[in-house]
Amino acid sequence: MTELDPTVPLRLSKLLAHKGLCSRREADDFISRGLVLVDGLPVTTLGVKVFPNQQVALAPEALGEQRLLATILVNKPVGYVSGQPEPGYRPAVELITPERRMPSTPGPAVTRETFVGLAPAGRLDIDSTGLLVFTQDGRLARHLTGDQGEIEKEYLVRVEGTLEDKALALLQHGLELDGRPLRPARVEWINREQLRFVIREGRKRQIRRMCDLIGLKVVGLKRVRIGQVMLGKLGEGEWRYLRPGEEF
Repeated sequence: MTELDPTVPLRLSKLLAHKGLCSRREADDFISRGLVLVDGLPVTTLGVKVFPNQQVALAPEALGEQRLLATILVNKPVGYVSGQPEPGYRPAVELITPERRMPSTPGPAVTRETFVGLAPAGRLDIDSTGLLVFTQDGRLARHLTGDQGEIEKEYLVRVEGTLEDKALALLQHGLELDGRPLRPARVEWINREQLRFVIREGRKRQIRRMCDLIGLKVVGLKRVRIGQVMLGKLGEGEWRYLRPGEEF
């Protein structure tokens, strides 16, 4: 987390988001309802600025609302896009229906409220499959998509072509995309046709582009883990709620 200058005030909503307490949009809502405390006192003025070393917290009511926010795991098939689709493409959120729910999994029924503010927390391109997260929790979304590189993402990648030891070492560290070096990755062979990638960033089509750079063609890509959450037995096209106590 970037250090803040304690002498420079900043918007309360920005400080709450920086501390990972909620998203800026949630912060504005909580502030307007008097559910944000600064040095123990409620604040209701939108746009108010505070110093980074002041004590900021959410009121118990706001914390209770956060616990009720839905987070959903989807096993995305090929042909669906994770975010806002272009004409002719299907958004993966369409998979979240009662019929596609993983059998015998806990969580509330699917209602209209399930989709209010539900957004993808990260990308998975149209040609890839596997674990995709949707959440109403802006704090979680920021945690999963932030650029701090805290969350590991694991992929199983089927490839065509030959790979020398030197090229494998480059996949692990030494490549760059769009003029910026990539962070170190863990890359290893599972079998003669499949690699395991573990990365801590998510640039657009990153793994496919990495493989292109060293002469490999990706013919299948599946995300099987985000942080500590595994795809497990979630069937292709199915979804389930994040379980109580399950954390990324």
